[in-house]
Amino acid sequence: MESLQENGVIQTTQDQHSSISPPASTVSGAPDDEPFSTYFEEKVPIPEDVTQMFSFRKLWAFTGPGFLMSIAYLDPGNIESDLQSGAKAGFKLLWVLLGATIIGLLLQRLAARLGVVTGMHLAEVCNRQYPTVPRIILWLMVELAIIGSDMQEVIGCAIAFNLLSVGRIPLWGGVLITIIDTFVFLFLDKYGLRKLEAFFGFLITIMAVSFGYEYVVVRPDQGELLKGMFLPYCEGCGPAQMEQAVGIVGAVIMPHNIYLHSALVKSRSIDRGNKKEVKEANKYYFIESTIALFISFLINVFVVAVFAEAFYEKTNIEVNAMCNASGSPHTDLFPLDNSRLQVDIYKGGVVLGCFFGPVALYIWAIGILAAGQSSTMTGTYSGQFVMEGFLNLRWSRFARVLLTRSIAIFPTLLVAIFQDVQHLTGMNDFLNVLQSMQLPFALIPILTFTSLTSIMNDFANGLVWKIGGGLVILVVCAINMHFVVVYVTSLSSVALYVLAGLLCIAYLCFVGYLAWHCLIALGVSCLDVSCLASRVSNNRPSVFIEEQPEYDT
Repeated sequence: MESLQENGVIQTTQDQHSSISPPASTVSGAPDDEPFSTYFEEKVPIPEDVTQMFSFRKLWAFTGPGFLMSIAYLDPGNIESDLQSGAKAGFKLLWVLLGATIIGLLLQRLAARLGVVTGMHLAEVCNRQYPTVPRIILWLMVELAIIGSDMQEVIGCAIAFNLLSVGRIPLWGGVLITIIDTFVFLFLDKYGLRKLEAFFGFLITIMAVSFGYEYVVVRPDQGELLKGMFLPYCEGCGPAQMEQAVGIVGAVIMPHNIYLHSALVKSRSIDRGNKKEVKEANKYYFIESTIALFISFLINVFVVAVFAEAFYEKTNIEVNAMCNASGSPHTDLFPLDNSRLQVDIYKGGVVLGCFFGPVALYIWAIGILAAGQSSTMTGTYSGQFVMEGFLNLRWSRFARVLLTRSIAIFPTLLVAIFQDVQHLTGMNDFLNVLQSMQLPFALIPILTFTSLTSIMNDFANGLVWKIGGGLVILVVCAINMHFVVVYVTSLSSVALYVLAGLLCIAYLCFVGYLAWHCLIALGVSCLDVSCLASRVSNNRPSVFIEEQPEYDT
């Protein structure tokens, strides 16, 4: 039976292919190829070890995709959210960061399982399951999220170059440098997939050492740190702290990262017809992801703790006086008033230099450079996977990299040319809102498809995961929508209110469409219009056709 997408209704395919194997390529001449090959010039073999329930050799073989995924939790947007959290609320919001990271781990688990079980990443599954118009809209929304994230990452690199060069390299110059070196680094996998993964591990190590150095120099109060991490309470917090808490969730859980992780797990050689191998791969990928996100969480804690200890409740006039005493050339960044210190990635490096010496500033800049460079590269991979999956592109590797880079780079370069390095916070707020709005377009599809036995077979979400996943996604989306509402209401423009209202109507309609299909996948059969109609006509298929092929034993 061919794939059915009638009347805007999602239907799965029943043919000779097992649902845990991707359909054969429709391109003549390559029927046996994987549908898409970016990043997968080779596949890492998994060692045989039948005598042990747990094998470090196997864990090492599966190690890589989770660490590449974890880089999105360490991008410049996250680092800025961390330092602002520390400066505005001290240690009081560390529990929010911990909770957001745990939620992120659970969502990444769903993404990894989809890739392992089906052999297809999320964009490919969306391409096969959604009708044409919703599929194109979904692709555009995810591309917007990737562009927003990429702009923050590239500008983070540019700010690092500016700090390291003591202002000699302008923002636009740093953007151009980042474009060039990203192209170079992206072709490292030609020398071996494991070498590329080792390079990303090296960048994560640089971040850990850089921000760990700041942590040791500042010496935060460990008791307050543990209290803020494990007591879910924010004493004396006002609207600014609550808004920052919402911003933490929005910065940590990023839509394009769901698409990325579901694709990265395809880089291991797994027999998807063997249920034991699939189950084992899911286990090791979850362990690896847990370790990777634990390390990323520690690095984020370093940043929050440094700014909580050193700069919480500091005023501009105090910082100005300290910068004057240290001979910093950036004293003009801090006006002579008693308002609370407002920091971003750039000002964060400056105040560290004023209080703890130029070494602290340069090491901070090196950490930001590693964060920006690594996340820019993984963001480019995300763009390639999303574009190839949704549009079924079969281009050369260079053409794919060039196109996905150009889409994000041109707006970034324009911003860098016309925006001063000291005044980027407003744009970062807008980009955070943009990504928050795109979150449902990753979370709803991943819950939908991992809940379908027609796609996941025995690995479909159980009742607990369906209910828990649905509640988590509802809470995360509600938190992020609150963040959007707060931002829009701060614009104070009637014309912008009207425009935002019209866009919200279209936005909510599309989210409602995705949620409708998700609820059907979760078992709310009364919403399945085609199923109800088939009871009458007895000749129309339901929204989701169930099929459960057997696994090899």
